[in-house]
Amino acid sequence: MSRIILKLSGEALAGENDGVMRTAKGAVKLYDEEVIAGIARQVRTLHDAGHQIAVVTGGGNIWRGRTGDEIDRVKSDQIGMLATVMNCIYVSEIFRGAGLRTQVMTPFVCGAFTELFSKDRAVKCFEDGVIVFFAGGTGHPFFSTDTGIVLRAVEVEADMILMAKNVDGVYDSDPNKNPDAKRFDHLTYEEVVERNLQAVDMTSSVLAKENGMEMRIFALQGEQSIVRAAEGNFVGTTITS
Repeated sequence: MSRIILKLSGEALAGENDGVMRTAKGAVKLYDEEVIAGIARQVRTLHDAGHQIAVVTGGGNIWRGRTGDEIDRVKSDQIGMLATVMNCIYVSEIFRGAGLRTQVMTPFVCGAFTELFSKDRAVKCFEDGVIVFFAGGTGHPFFSTDTGIVLRAVEVEADMILMAKNVDGVYDSDPNKNPDAKRFDHLTYEEVVERNLQAVDMTSSVLAKENGMEMRIFALQGEQSIVRAAEGNFVGTTITS
């Protein structure tokens, strides 16, 4: 049994929609229900195998705050935090439909929508077999969701972080632009920072390194990708101290 923190990007939740598909009533379709249902089935597999699981989502399917300077950075980051809360509430309901019990936690009060985060509450949920959603990032501007996930992983003494992305690992250059880009099977956090690989931001890398937190980066697409990453039999990049 292990305690796993799973990171899902907002873009991954949108799937092929990615904010461009509209419903019959004209509303923007923010989520790909089939993709999220597939994630829920994989998490159910890990849960049934005895793993304790938490989920962190990005908010990029709703708000990409760093793409423009039209509003104050602090306010932009606050909107991004709320976008992750919306995503976590939605995904947690899909998980419940798959037979899982869930709890959404935030570092700030959201009325009756979420529970205020504390390590004790989160650990009790893990022990009771509840899937915990850590929404709202760190609760402060200027920190990415990558920093938020490492912070929560360290706080709840997780064994590993699984980062499900749209690319299958960390490369020495952008594989979408360079067909000769090389994927790394294993890296240290020092190498990530020294090479400026941008797999995760510098704050996250330093925090993960100081606390010996293992991170596995892989593509969400692919059969049983989350399960395979948790078991160590995956295509991607492992980052360690």
